[in-house]
Amino acid sequence: MGSRPRIAVVGSANVDLTTFADTFPRPGETIFGTSFDLGFGGKGANQAVAARLCGADVLMVAKVGNDLFGEATVKNFAALGIDNSLVRIVDGVSSGVAPIFVEPNGQNRIIVVKGANDTLRPADVEAAESTLRGVDAIILQFEIPLETIYYTVQFAKANKIRCIVNPAPAQPVDLESLRDADYFIPNETEAEALTGLPVKSMQEATACAGAFLKQGFRRVILTLGERGSLLAGAEGSEVVPPFAVAPKDTTGAGDAFIGSFAVFLAEGLAEKDALAHANLYAALSTTKVGTQKSFPTRAEFDAEWKHRTG
Repeated sequence: MGSRPRIAVVGSANVDLTTFADTFPRPGETIFGTSFDLGFGGKGANQAVAARLCGADVLMVAKVGNDLFGEATVKNFAALGIDNSLVRIVDGVSSGVAPIFVEPNGQNRIIVVKGANDTLRPADVEAAESTLRGVDAIILQFEIPLETIYYTVQFAKANKIRCIVNPAPAQPVDLESLRDADYFIPNETEAEALTGLPVKSMQEATACAGAFLKQGFRRVILTLGERGSLLAGAEGSEVVPPFAVAPKDTTGAGDAFIGSFAVFLAEGLAEKDALAHANLYAALSTTKVGTQKSFPTRAEFDAEWKHRTG
């Protein structure tokens, strides 16, 4: 590998407020939780941190509120070595927050309040274009306005920059405006929501990925949790097997996959090898509590990869 990959993330930055409980409360019911954790999150920020911990130079394009959470988010990027020069603080709106509720089996439910993330506009990306032209890949997700995502996909295409779109969380979208992305990477829930097709079996997952290909996407990856990931393209589809772990908290695993996959690809790994590496990186993130704080460093990942693969 030569110089370190340079990855840009155009996306969200939130603060996660994670509550652990033995069960979820019924409507009108108050219960006691078992523990609480506050950490930095947002799908965009999570993916940026994963890419950074994997060894890339990372640039974040984002908006935060003029509040305690916003100031802390900017400092957190700096502490991690992420370029925060294009993270803007805006007045009159809160920073994004994400209350997260986790059951003992690791299953989570999340409510995202977008706040300042919803003010990230195409003009902000346009203002950053001279810097963005020097990156190896741009990563996008759905916690910022769709018009900004559409604009950035076209910018990446025009400048021949690899573009990864993670349609999370799923929402009504003009798929035609996204099909110029190099990789379209939904999870099971997002794939079902966008196509109306089930993804319960591998056969159904293959058919669902095919539906995206028919919309004009070149490469589609369905992340399937403990079933691994499915890569689909014009030549057909293939399952990339998972790595077994004992999960404690699945929050942020999808973001760990996206951020690490971008780095492994940029380092020159073959596509399926990059997917296998990302599968393990995401799996390892579920063995610790939290989002960004659960992501392994590159040294930790490399040691585990060597242990698992010989």
